[in-house]
Amino acid sequence: MATRAPSFLAPRASTLWRMAGRFPPRPRAPYGTSAGTPCPDTRPDPTGARTFRAATRAAAAAKPETPARSRTWTPPYPADLGLILGVLRRGPGDPAFRLTQDRAVWRASRTPEGPATLRVALRAGRAEATAWGPGADWFLDRLPELLGAADAPEAFTPRHRLVADSARRATGLRLTRTGLVLESLIPSVLEQKVTADEAYRAWRRLLTRHGEPAPGPAPERMAVMPDPRAWSLIPSWEWHRAGVDDKRAATILRAVRLHSRLERAATLPPEKAAALLEAVPGIGPWTSAEVVQRTHGAPDAITTGDLHLPGIIGYALTGDRTTDDAAMLELLAPYAGQRHRAARLILLAGRVPPRRTPKMPYSDISRL
Repeated sequence: MATRAPSFLAPRASTLWRMAGRFPPRPRAPYGTSAGTPCPDTRPDPTGARTFRAATRAAAAAKPETPARSRTWTPPYPADLGLILGVLRRGPGDPAFRLTQDRAVWRASRTPEGPATLRVALRAGRAEATAWGPGADWFLDRLPELLGAADAPEAFTPRHRLVADSARRATGLRLTRTGLVLESLIPSVLEQKVTADEAYRAWRRLLTRHGEPAPGPAPERMAVMPDPRAWSLIPSWEWHRAGVDDKRAATILRAVRLHSRLERAATLPPEKAAALLEAVPGIGPWTSAEVVQRTHGAPDAITTGDLHLPGIIGYALTGDRTTDDAAMLELLAPYAGQRHRAARLILLAGRVPPRRTPKMPYSDISRL
């Protein structure tokens, strides 16, 4: 006959969590509150989302005023902010990117000198920029590169009628150069092997819950991504709730541990920077290309291993929607040195193969 173990021998709940390799989740104190201070909204809220948003707004309103830095720069070429900076936006709800009704672009970034918010708008061909936060001067010093001053589109020669027509319409296209590696690397890792909607959702949740409010009078709910230490302290269940599997989370954690070395990749040529990134387990050619396209403005960093890009380029240039990576690279061979720019112009042409199958279903692993 089975006997029941004495109660003092029964493992406690915290012991079971430690046996599983983690600790039980504790209530997270929103921005502007401490662990012993009650949240402003004490009504029942199973998800905590309403309380978190209210506390974030209150903390943002209580932030001390940061002095604004302003600068103007006149590009010696026609510039289109949407075409230049749009590649930095990670989905329609990106907390680090906002396009306002006055056609101004807001960005919240973590620079080597600290977090910063940048607002840039074009007025009569002149770029007017204002920045707030410890990294404001760093942001403004690199405004020309951010708006494509280091790019050389005159080296590009269209070889197809579709590409030539697209280049004629997109005269304001320039390849941006941010110089911030981790800022492009982490969302690119989140986009590995999942749909764009899943990756954008994960990026939004991680920034709003673990980042910090953007400095200055930024639009509501804008946030700066966490610093490397804050990324490393995100518990496993928060990655799971964001829909990020263990493999992608582990890749991000490896990258933030090497952040000082990886950030120096921005000073290397694109090929050496890509090789340095790919030395980190979990980062392959697809991810490294997505990063150097933004950090370096690399005109030849064509993305390989993508699920849709070869078919789009093949269909646009030859009508063949079954094009693979090898065939895509063969089609883009006449654009050697400018293959990424050619791919951007092909995508802007809008000639995509018609859908034959239902859209890939959304899989939310946070519900498992």
